[in-house]
Amino acid sequence: MTVIRKICCVVHKIVKHGNGVYTLELFPEKSLPVFRPGQFLHLALDVYDPSGFWPDSRAFSIASSPQVRDKLRVSYAVKGQFTGRMERELTEGKKVWIKLPYGEFVVEGESPTALIAGGTGITPFCGFLEDLRPNQANDIYLFYGARCADLLIYRELVTKVAQSVLRFFPYYFVEIAPISTTSSNNFHPRIGLLAIEQIWSHLSNPLHTIYYLSGPPLMCQTFSTELRACQVPLDHIRIDAWE
Repeated sequence: MTVIRKICCVVHKIVKHGNGVYTLELFPEKSLPVFRPGQFLHLALDVYDPSGFWPDSRAFSIASSPQVRDKLRVSYAVKGQFTGRMERELTEGKKVWIKLPYGEFVVEGESPTALIAGGTGITPFCGFLEDLRPNQANDIYLFYGARCADLLIYRELVTKVAQSVLRFFPYYFVEIAPISTTSSNNFHPRIGLLAIEQIWSHLSNPLHTIYYLSGPPLMCQTFSTELRACQVPLDHIRIDAWE
């Protein structure tokens, strides 16, 4: 049985990606409990009194490796009152409270796997990607889309993994064309929205692939419906509804 722990954390670093998208690096005051790639936490801005109730909070996917127990990352986009408070109130050095782990959206990677991520929907996949080994046995595909190249916020991590894991195949999609498509790491995004036809064409065995969907609800619903129309078994489709 999973034991949920409540831990005070210090905001060590805030990265501003632009367009209201941020990444927080948190230092917990106690060692983190065991969690699995794809699980999430609840983050509270107000002080938690153990003798009282848990304060208002919001769920965020854990965007760091389960092997790292002394710090963690979360990323978020400003879309409502709570994330608006986060943007206004959080500063480096401020304390927040988290409780974790939660969730059944666990990325296994024991079969050919397609990770489909929209925007900050990449976050539940980050811990899994960080822990991939060069001798990975199964093909792992990542289809990662965002409005513009600057909002592919974990591109550096994806590139690092691709350089060391031969059976990892990342593909990027952006709605707005970058100013330049040349870079030292051969970054060549496809222009346009993520689409099932493009994903399907890159998979070696699409009907025997496990699909993990993470992003806006409409995106997840659309892909789930289209995958079922392509005769993908229902138990091969896993969805993380993060809004």
